[in-house]
Amino acid sequence: GSKVEAKRLMADAGVPVMPGAELPEASPDTATGSPDTATASPDAAAASPDTTATPDAELAAAAERVGFPLLVKASAGGGGKGMRVVRSPEELGDALTAARREAAAAFGDETVFLERYLETPRHVEVQIVGDDHGRVVHLFERECSIQRRYQKLIEESPSPAVDPELRRRMGEAAVAAGEAIGYVGAGTVEFLLAPSGEFFFLEMNTRLQVEHPVTELVTGLDLVRLQLLVAGGAPLPGEALEARSSGHAIEARLYAEDPERDFLPGIGTLRRFAPPTIEGLRVDSGVEDGSEISPHYDSLLAKVIAHGPDRAEAARRLAAALERAELHGPRTNRDLLVRLLRHPDFLAGDTDTGFLDRHPPAELGAPLLDGDGERLHAAAAALALQAERRASAHVLASLPSGWRNNPSGLQEVAFEGARGALSVGYRFGRDGLVLQVGEQELERPSLASCSAELVDLEVGGVRRRYRVRCYGDRVFVNSGLGQCELRELARFPSTEAEQQAGSLVSPMPGAVRRVGAEQGAQVERGDVLVVIEAMKMEHEIVAPATGTLSDLRVAAGDQVDTG
Repeated sequence: GSKVEAKRLMADAGVPVMPGAELPEASPDTATGSPDTATASPDAAAASPDTTATPDAELAAAAERVGFPLLVKASAGGGGKGMRVVRSPEELGDALTAARREAAAAFGDETVFLERYLETPRHVEVQIVGDDHGRVVHLFERECSIQRRYQKLIEESPSPAVDPELRRRMGEAAVAAGEAIGYVGAGTVEFLLAPSGEFFFLEMNTRLQVEHPVTELVTGLDLVRLQLLVAGGAPLPGEALEARSSGHAIEARLYAEDPERDFLPGIGTLRRFAPPTIEGLRVDSGVEDGSEISPHYDSLLAKVIAHGPDRAEAARRLAAALERAELHGPRTNRDLLVRLLRHPDFLAGDTDTGFLDRHPPAELGAPLLDGDGERLHAAAAALALQAERRASAHVLASLPSGWRNNPSGLQEVAFEGARGALSVGYRFGRDGLVLQVGEQELERPSLASCSAELVDLEVGGVRRRYRVRCYGDRVFVNSGLGQCELRELARFPSTEAEQQAGSLVSPMPGAVRRVGAEQGAQVERGDVLVVIEAMKMEHEIVAPATGTLSDLRVAAGDQVDTG
């Protein structure tokens, strides 16, 4: 619903709210009307502009009352869409225009408002359930501070920042919010928790949230069942009225996106989705092998949740499960999630909404597998490919690939990996297996078994099983070391036209929403040239250098593909 109206209701119910100001609605040219200051302080309300002020003056006055930095927020928004941080008056106009455009595209409502911006708060929410008999209870809190683009990545309960007294106060505020609107069903009251211990109402989600399994695992309650019970008119059962929290639960949101490229969404066929079976692990997924990841919807693949006797054990279980999952297809944020869960600051409970500002996602999201692991996976991939080809050979299929009576040169397979090209050489002979990656000969290689999908290989006295899957020229290899994606390079590659120097390509499929410069214009490094919308989010293509825009091949409204 309306965040603006929600803040009015909460302020009347005595729930702490963040200072803010409403804005006039947009018109084709500019904003008209006067802002409502119901969520600002009494002094600010008294200072509201008179009706003769210009729209620009009203906007500037509203921003001054709220104070910088501030947020422009979509009233009907959610998931970080239609939000812009503004740190100075000069940024306000562009931020307002972009937020309204994004809000209209995502929600069909371009209403936005201003709100004080806390730099590094924690995001803590309280689960509530109400029935038709006047009872509203809270089922403890969840911490959701680690976010990207205001969307949650990691959620956990209980929060490492909430002590019993703060839990009591936040719970009472959440119950007061539910009682103020006579709420029936499961819902979540979200708060921003300042370093000082103050907390402020953010919004209420009048539904079951993505992260509800975290609460279910620590309380043992089935929130969907509770929803159905109260919807049928039954009072809340005793186990909900006297809920207890046990152990610790952590949820990770597994997205098809690339953290190394500013979380660009991934699309295409998810060839394989196979998380491991681990005690204390729950997986809620919306995909399976062969699912198509579309550019038209949110890129969430699954929620992976671990429960343990304490926070450290839950984090260990979840990280191990994600690391061992077989995820073949579009790039995912799996490596970022694993590093987050093992990060010293996370394990110490030192998290807030600025976590990924302090710890660059491009570094946390880099491939988990190190160079030695990638080389071993490439060796296994080469052996699996030769096994597949020998099995389908029409002549001498029982002989190993490249077999000779007398030792000769190595058979070679070339791959492109995360760190560049990898050349694998191998030879089967009377003296056993010779295996080389690049210039390095692997120590005492020995094959226990080898097929197109499973390679049981010992190197340097350590034996591992490598699971190999091929999809065209893409090869995915999984082992106890993790996952590796390789692209097999053609032995005789065709000559391809090189991309013209200085050209820019779209990093994803989407719609061109805006073109920021004309052909022939002089542009500065960092200037926005094109804005592309994908999955209801806007992505900017900027000039990598200062120069002349010599050729422009898109216009607003065009649909473009990756590349």
